[in-house]
Amino acid sequence: MMLISILIFMIAGLAEIGGGYLIWLWLRESKPAWYGLIGALILIVYGIIPTFQKFPSFGRVYAAYGGLFIVLALLWGWLVDRRNPDLYDWIGAAICMIGASIILWAPRS
Repeated sequence: MMLISILIFMIAGLAEIGGGYLIWLWLRESKPAWYGLIGALILIVYGIIPTFQKFPSFGRVYAAYGGLFIVLALLWGWLVDRRNPDLYDWIGAAICMIGASIILWAPRS
């Protein structure tokens, strides 16, 4: 179940970042309007993807997703925008992933 959860989070993260990036390109870098339209459609799909998680709590799912989103955003910036994350970016991302793991998989009664 853990691997499926991580996969769903990764797909959601790529959809959120990719959709937002297309809208960014349209509005900030004067790309054609269809960039924004496709970005908006991808963001709609992004909103649906996390509902496939098996966790019962909406808040916990989105809180934990935030940790992985941060890592994905840094990787996107590195690979797509050619902005190298520094040591503090990676330390912060690791702390967020630890927090996300605690939120999702801590034993609860």
